[in-house]
Amino acid sequence: MTETVVYRARKIVTLDPNLPTATHVAVRDGRILAVGGADCAEPWGDFVTDDRFAGNVLVPGFVEGHSHMMAGAMWAFTYAGYQDRIDPEGKVWPGLTDIDAVIAGLKSAVANLAPGEPLIAWGFDPIFLPTDRLNKTHLDAVATDRPVAVMHSNFHLLTVNSKALEMAGYTRETNAEGVAKGPDGEPNGELQEMAAMFPLMRRLKIDFRALARTEKAMLGFARTAMRVGVTTATDLFNELPEEDVAALLKVTAADDFPLRILPALNGVTQIGSAVSERMAELAPRSIDKLRFKIVKVMADGSIQGYTARLKWPGYITGHPNGIWNMPPAQLAAQIEGLHAAGVHMHIHVNGDEASEVALDAIEAAVKKHPRGDHRHTLQHCQMADEAQFRRMAALGLCVNLFANHVWYFGDQHHDLTMGPDRANRIDACRSALDAGVPLAIHSDAPVTPMGPLHVAWCAVNRVTPSGRVLGAHQRISVQEALRAITLGPAYTLGMDDEIGSIECGKKADFAVLGEDPGSVDPMALKDIPVLGTVLGGRVFLV
Repeated sequence: MTETVVYRARKIVTLDPNLPTATHVAVRDGRILAVGGADCAEPWGDFVTDDRFAGNVLVPGFVEGHSHMMAGAMWAFTYAGYQDRIDPEGKVWPGLTDIDAVIAGLKSAVANLAPGEPLIAWGFDPIFLPTDRLNKTHLDAVATDRPVAVMHSNFHLLTVNSKALEMAGYTRETNAEGVAKGPDGEPNGELQEMAAMFPLMRRLKIDFRALARTEKAMLGFARTAMRVGVTTATDLFNELPEEDVAALLKVTAADDFPLRILPALNGVTQIGSAVSERMAELAPRSIDKLRFKIVKVMADGSIQGYTARLKWPGYITGHPNGIWNMPPAQLAAQIEGLHAAGVHMHIHVNGDEASEVALDAIEAAVKKHPRGDHRHTLQHCQMADEAQFRRMAALGLCVNLFANHVWYFGDQHHDLTMGPDRANRIDACRSALDAGVPLAIHSDAPVTPMGPLHVAWCAVNRVTPSGRVLGAHQRISVQEALRAITLGPAYTLGMDDEIGSIECGKKADFAVLGEDPGSVDPMALKDIPVLGTVLGGRVFLV
């Protein structure tokens, strides 16, 4: 008989309403056999007790319902972001807090490149720098003999130098949405959204997702997740060609791989029938730590990049109203086709106009092709209002809100994008729960750092760097936030029968914490030490 191990902890927070807390959990064959006191495993025969967590707190393994596997590989390029970041090895990369520091950092990086080799940087966000918006003139000062391309932190905009514009063939005669131009009518170096960025990215062989195809990158992503208590994470946009699938199957099958991954198939660039056929091929190939279950659809862009689609009155700066990655008619057709085929969709919407268009499309699809328990999930959905949450509940939708935005961009949304009225309802967790919409919250790593306790801290406190509380009414309790990083995202992924709580029959997935989230000051929630994880009964320590 397989050995039964009983882990003793200072406290176990289960999220099982039948037994909310415990001190011991019994594990056999990678699953939870029993939960309770020291004698919980006695009905099942012999067992051994493991005391290594006796001074720690166990909670359900965190589930990151919106992240990208490239988070473990972006460090192959130059970091040019505003905030300090920590790489998968634990090294701190200081943020660049003014335009001069950005230019100096890029010049330093050029010095380490071979002649003619492109300089690729990532993580930049102009909304934090109160100077001229980064443009080709700035980047021409970095280099004129090679392409220079700086990906914004939201991955929806790319700023490049003149050499790069020349490579893409972008000139004053170019009449393409997303190729921004200056007062002189010439392209100014900013490329907005996928259609404008991809021609140059192909020429420069910039494929951020391809970075995640290597075993090193997959392990880096898994280590990043383990360090913050995540046991299951999405890669929420993946082409999933055969070579990638083979690599994922090989790496995740290893006993010592510390993460369960759900890659979402790209549902943007192919018609629905091709996407559903590919999903039908992939689903039977799932293994324990690699699940093919979901498809990603994308409506609009980024709020702080001014490419999200907003309802009236739009951006307070007067910026044009964003860019559709899938125009409404195309989005509606794709949603109908995928829903009719039984596909589980996760739909990117940032602005409230994008949410409205997606809701209209889903409502039409559900009426035409009734299907229970579809669990389609609106991702980000940052500007949704009360009426939209009520529609989500009526349509059986889930929502995964980008709560980290309250801290990382809350002041900018208040002052520079949507104004105080709408900023106070951004990532409206309270409204979602009150309307009865199943709720998850996320980091969108690498857009913001993966860290579920930080995301939960944002949802509970809604504090911005300036010290304001952004929308006090939208705060949720610590218990609600803990559910929104465990059982909530598990539900949106159709895995709440396996993960998300500590109860008999589920996977033995735990996050090992230094303190109880329910006992610390809510403002200290993000600072609770994460000591490691248990995934399917196997222990991984930081």
